[in-house]
Amino acid sequence: MPSLRGGSFRLFRLAGVDVFLHWSWFLIAAIEVQSRQGTYSSVVWNVLEYLALFLIVLTHEFGHAMACRSVGGRADRIVLWPLGGVAYVNPPQRAGAMLWSIAAGPLVNVALVPIFFGAMMLASSMGWPETMPNVYKLLDSVAWINGALLIFNLLPIYPLDGGQILRSVLWFMMGRARSLMVATVIGLLGAAALVAYAIYDQSVWTFAICAFIVMNCWSGLQQARKLLQFAKLPRREGFQCPSCKTGPPLGPYWGCGHCQQSFDTFATGGVCPNCGVQYATTTCLDCGEQRPISEWTVGADPRVAVVSSSFSG
Repeated sequence: MPSLRGGSFRLFRLAGVDVFLHWSWFLIAAIEVQSRQGTYSSVVWNVLEYLALFLIVLTHEFGHAMACRSVGGRADRIVLWPLGGVAYVNPPQRAGAMLWSIAAGPLVNVALVPIFFGAMMLASSMGWPETMPNVYKLLDSVAWINGALLIFNLLPIYPLDGGQILRSVLWFMMGRARSLMVATVIGLLGAAALVAYAIYDQSVWTFAICAFIVMNCWSGLQQARKLLQFAKLPRREGFQCPSCKTGPPLGPYWGCGHCQQSFDTFATGGVCPNCGVQYATTTCLDCGEQRPISEWTVGADPRVAVVSSSFSG
C-alpha cells in the first residue's frame, strides 16, 4: 500500500490506533455533496450521507486492524482518503494470519448488512417514507453504500481485499512469493478490465482507482520477484525458525543496530564482528518472528551465544 502520511493530519487515537485524514478528503467531499444536491430537502442530509460513508470505511479499516492484532501482528495507523481507507497492518508472515487480517474488513460490512436491512424494515413499517422521507432516504443510501463497498472490495483484484484474500488462500498452496506474483498478475488483468469500463462509463473515479491498482500491483510484482530470489538462497543446516520451520539463509543478511554492519548472525554466534555487540534473539527473514537461538537449533545442542539482529536489506 502507498504511504499517505504526507498531507494527512491526525484526527484521534482509538484502541491504540491513530486515525489520520488526508486533506484531499475535504475537497472530494465538497464535490460529492454538491453533485448530489436535490436528493434530499437540505444539503445537510447530503453531508450526513458522506459522513456515513466515512464511518463505514473507518469501521471496515478497524476490522483489519483488530484482526491483525488478534494474531500477534502490528496495526497502529489508519489513513482515510478519497478512494477509501488504508489500514497499515503488519500481521505475522503466515498465510492464516494474513487471511484473517484481510478478511476481517469485509466481514465488518457483512455484519452491517442485516443491521441496515432491519433498520429499513423498521422504518418502512413505521411509515417513515412518508412522514420522515429524508431519514428514510439516508438509511436507504447508507445501506446501498455498504453493499457496494462490500461487493467492490471483494473483487479478486490486488490490492483490493478480494485480491489479498485470493493471495492468502494461494499462499497455503503456492507459498508466499508465488502467491503474491499470481495475485498481482490477476490484479493487472483486473485493472485492464476496469480501464475498459472507465472508458465506457467515462468515469474519472474509476480511472483513479485503476491507477491505484496498477501502482500497487507493480510494487507487489517487484516484491514477489525479490521473495523468489530470496527463497533460492542456500540455507544453513542445523537451524530452522521455530515459527515457520524455514532454515536461515547463508550470508550476511542481518544488520547490527549499533554499527550498521551486515553479518551472518548464525556464523558469529550472535556477535557483531565489527563492534562486538551481542544480541539476545534473532529475526527470521522469512516470517519476521524473533526467537532465541536456542529455539532455532535442530537435532543439535544449542549454541552458547544467543542472537538478535534485524534485516539490513
